[in-house]
Amino acid sequence: MNTFMRRAKALALVVPLIVTLGACSRAAETTDAAPKGEGPASEVRLGFFPNITHAAALIGVEQGTYKKYLGEKTKLTTQTFNAGPAEVEALLGNSLDVGYMGPGPAINAFTNSKGAIRIYGGAASAGAQLVVKPEINSAADLKGKTIAAPQLGGTQDIALRAWLKDKGYKTDHNGGNDVKIQDQDNGVTLDSFKKGGLDGAWLPEPWASRLVLEAGAKVLLDEKSLWPDGKFPTTVIVARKDFADKHPETLAAILKANIEAVQLSKGTNSADAKNSANKQLATLSGKGLSDAVLQRAWSNLELSNDPLAKQFAKQAKDSVKAGTLTSEPDLTGIFQLDALNRALKEQGLDQTVSSDTGGK
Repeated sequence: MNTFMRRAKALALVVPLIVTLGACSRAAETTDAAPKGEGPASEVRLGFFPNITHAAALIGVEQGTYKKYLGEKTKLTTQTFNAGPAEVEALLGNSLDVGYMGPGPAINAFTNSKGAIRIYGGAASAGAQLVVKPEINSAADLKGKTIAAPQLGGTQDIALRAWLKDKGYKTDHNGGNDVKIQDQDNGVTLDSFKKGGLDGAWLPEPWASRLVLEAGAKVLLDEKSLWPDGKFPTTVIVARKDFADKHPETLAAILKANIEAVQLSKGTNSADAKNSANKQLATLSGKGLSDAVLQRAWSNLELSNDPLAKQFAKQAKDSVKAGTLTSEPDLTGIFQLDALNRALKEQGLDQTVSSDTGGK
C-alpha cells in the first residue's frame, strides 16, 4: 500500500469499528411515522465548514433555526472544519453527531466504517471551480504546475485527482509527479496564490470566488461542466447511524432547520439568506465576505435538500480514480432519507427525495 493510500485510509477511518448492519433499500420508501428511539438527545454536536457551500448550516446557526426546532431539551454545540476528512475523523471518533460535508468523504466514511455513517439529506449543489493563473489556458498547460485542494481525500481533492487522471496526468498517487497537488487550508491557499506559490486550486465557494476577485485568478474549469445539467452534490448531511437511531426527533429537528434555510434561499428571500450566511462567516472568522465575492459565490451554487443520489455512482468512480478507494463500493444503504421526506411533508412541501444511486 503506497503512502497516499495509507494516509487516505487513516483519514477516513481513525478508530476501529465493528459494525454489523443490514442492507437498506435504495428506493425512496417513506414511512408515515418516525421510528421510536430513546427520546431527544441532551446534546447534538453539529459540524460544518465556514464555506458558502455550507450556507444552510450558516443560516441555521445565525438565525437560531436549529435551536427553534431542537427546543429546550437539546443543547446545540457546533464545530467548524476546513474539509471533510477531518470531520469524518470527528464523527468516527464519537466527538461529533451530525455533519455537513462533501460526497467524497461521505462515501469513504460509509464504506470504511461498514455503514456507521449514513447520508440523511442534501444541502447544496454545485459551487466548485478550478481557478488558475491568467497565463494557464488549458489542461495541457498544467504539466509541472502546483495545484491546491482543501484536504487529502476531500471532495475537491478527489475531483481534481480524478480529472487530472482523465487528462492523462500522473500524480503522487499513481506513480508520477506531472502535476503536484498541494492539500492545505483554504485560507493558506489564498495567501499562497497571492504570493505566487501556487499555479491554481480546485476550491469550493467562496474560495474560488476569492481567488478570482481578490487574487487575480481565472476559471479554467467550472465543475458544473462535468455533470448532467450542471448539477452535482457539493454538500450533504451525514450522521452517525447509532445517534440517528437513538434520537430520531433530534435528527428530524436538524433536517427541518435545513429545510427552512433552503427555502429561505429561494426567490425573494435570497437576500436575507445571503446576509445571514455572511454574518455567521463574520462571527466565525472575524470578517465577512465582500459583496462582490458573496454575490459571485452565491450565484455559482444552489441550496437544496436533495442529495442528488443518482450522481453518487460517478462520485464513487472518481474516488477510485483518485486513489481514495481501492475499488468501487456498493452504495446500498448509504442514503437514509425517510426522515427527510417526513420532514418535507410536515413542512408542507410536496417533494419526495429519492435514494436511488443509479449504480452499484
